[in-house]
Amino acid sequence: MRRVDEALREVLSEVVTRELKDPRVGFVTVTDVKTSPDLRHARVHVSVLGDHAVRAASLEGLRSAHGFLQARLAASLRMKHTPQLDFAYDDTAEKAFALEALIRTHEEGA
Repeated sequence: MRRVDEALREVLSEVVTRELKDPRVGFVTVTDVKTSPDLRHARVHVSVLGDHAVRAASLEGLRSAHGFLQARLAASLRMKHTPQLDFAYDDTAEKAFALEALIRTHEEGA
């Protein structure tokens, strides 16, 4: 499953950064892909540079480009089924920055 997830992540990263022309999609990075055991569904985690409005617009653009992205996956990977893509915002970096700021504040106060 990890190989499938990584292959999907690589292809999607390439297509989103180089081929997707939707103006709503800003600076997006595909951070992770989790595929269901039956390979019918894949949750695509993305990070987006920008505020909440930019994030929402980018996710909407990715969701509307679902058919294009799925077709590119089918053309690039030899899979019995091309998974249905579901895009989710990955807030890991945001949480890391907040935690780092909290640690820094605590160290300065000590």
